[in-house]
Amino acid sequence: MPTKSIKFTNDRGLKLSGKLEFPLTQKPEAFAIFSHVFTGSKNLNATRNISRSLTLQGIAVLRFDFTGLGDSEGDFADTNFSTNVADIKAAANYLVEHHEAPKIIVGHSLGGAAAIFAAKEIDSVQAVATIGAPSEPEHVTHLFGFSLQQIEEEGQAEVTIGGRTFTIKKQFIDDIRAIDLPKITKNLNKALLILHSPQDGVVEIENAAKIYHAAHHPKSFITLDNADHMLTDKDDAYYAGGVIASWVRRYIPFQKPEPLRTQKQVIAKLGSQGFTTEIMAGRHGLVADESEQLGGNDFGPSPYELLNSALGACTAMTLQMYARRKNWPLEEVKVHLSFDRSYKEDCENCADEDRKIGHYEVCLELIGDLDDEQKQRLIEIAQRCPVHKSLKSEPEFSVTLY
Repeated sequence: MPTKSIKFTNDRGLKLSGKLEFPLTQKPEAFAIFSHVFTGSKNLNATRNISRSLTLQGIAVLRFDFTGLGDSEGDFADTNFSTNVADIKAAANYLVEHHEAPKIIVGHSLGGAAAIFAAKEIDSVQAVATIGAPSEPEHVTHLFGFSLQQIEEEGQAEVTIGGRTFTIKKQFIDDIRAIDLPKITKNLNKALLILHSPQDGVVEIENAAKIYHAAHHPKSFITLDNADHMLTDKDDAYYAGGVIASWVRRYIPFQKPEPLRTQKQVIAKLGSQGFTTEIMAGRHGLVADESEQLGGNDFGPSPYELLNSALGACTAMTLQMYARRKNWPLEEVKVHLSFDRSYKEDCENCADEDRKIGHYEVCLELIGDLDDEQKQRLIEIAQRCPVHKSLKSEPEFSVTLY
């Protein structure tokens, strides 16, 4: 299912902009809402990478812009912590009306604190994950620096955050000071996962400890060692998303994946950025990517590495199948492979540089008390595995629109 750009209305009648990302399976295991960082947006790299990790595990994710940010309507100066919570509830209402009630909320930084508050008021939510969240929303005022006094005295001030200028009004300060996050956390009564980096220079690790101690079980803590507050390293964001996706399975029952409802065997999906490709092969999900040198994220094997993997797996299976039928003592098979594109040495038209042929190097490591005759026979059998024969043939391709 594709990523959908959506609009939904909050409690003040403003249109909020969101992206609803589906897993490649026919039906999501659960729906999650992502609550982004203070003054951030749905399109931050960390937000997108964490969401991708969740969709790869069968979870649909709605990430959206809070009022006055990104592509959403409204004036940011008129927003506060309470309006953020209301926006999350509006996102949940959208999912209820158009899909199904959300079971998960993930929040980053101040969005994590808002996620806890919203989860308390959304009955369908069973699990909450926070990333670098402050134990008190008022913590965000340290970003205002010397402007905080001006806000107190004059009612508002221009504040520069992350290279952008925002108007902060006193009502924002008054609202976050009235928020009692420890009290809400204590009475949350839902599974809580706290992710935080000991090296977080924006929201110190002590905040995670306070949230953890305020919460009742079930609660969990995961350290994001060496990560910065914004999870600017994509590996940190991807790891965080993977941990969350695994953790929620403890509290939300996932159904056994159904085979793809398609006449084809495999579906591959790639968005408009990067090369990270989600793949559903029958019931199984995996990721393909390119190396960072080629502009990818290196989140998974390259297409050629997957091709090698298919040949290696099929070769190993074929050899073991044959050896077991013969009752040969083949204890283990290791297939070492490499694939190279090279010019065909004996091509008839050597001047044509487009004439290339693929060259596979397959090295068998056969472990067991096998004699030379048995080993030689297994080398012959390796060349008869179905994938080997498919690659050696000249298949025809039919490319059409779905």
